[in-house]
This record gives sequence, C-alpha cells and structure tokens, in this order.
Amino acid sequence: VQLVESGGGLVQPGGSLRLSCAASGFTFSSYAMSWYRQAPGKGRELVATITSSIGSTVYADSMKGRFTISRDNAKNTVYLQMSSLKPEDTAVYYCGVAVRRRDYWGQGTQVTVSS
Repeated sequence: VQLVESGGGLVQPGGSLRLSCAASGFTFSSYAMSWYRQAPGKGRELVATITSSIGSTVYADSMKGRFTISRDNAKNTVYLQMSSLKPEDTAVYYCGVAVRRRDYWGQGTQVTVSS
C-alpha cells in the first residue's frame, strides 16, 4: 500500500487549496478513504472520510461547509478541497486507509495558513 499526498503550501487566511492523495497497492475503489491532520504539538485528528461505494462523506464539525472530500476511482485518487482557510487549519495533512485491519498513511503534506 502506498499513499502519496500533494498540493499543500502556504495560503492566506480565507484562501483555498486542493490536496490530492494518489493510492496504489490495493483495490482503491473497494476501500473508504480518509484525510487526517496533525497540528504542531497536537494529536492527529480526522478531517473527513469518503466511503468506497456510493461515496458518502463524513466531516469533523469544524470542517463542515469549508472542506469537501471526493474521490476518482479511475485515477485511484482522493481529494480534499479546502476553502475559507483559517490559521488554525495549519497542519500536516495525511490521507489514510485501513486495508486488512492495518492502517496506512502517506508522508503528509504541509498546509500553512498565514498572512
């Protein structure tokens, strides 16, 4: 299993970014995918999850209405569209998947929200 995130960077408050996570090594369309984030000095928290079949989505309360998770099963890629970004969204963002009862993570992509 390999997960490779991209798309992070420096953005001003109120701005937008789209993160991508390219997956390989498993049948991507069969698994729910999630985005997590970890801010400096804090634990990893769930941002959003998208199911494998009909693509139902679940978001952490603080991200509802600002973040959108989506997937392209033809490209084995999951996305996180982030808008109305706030300084407190600054974190390393990871995609994750549980395959055969084991959790896998990418290397993460840094998102910094600052003026």
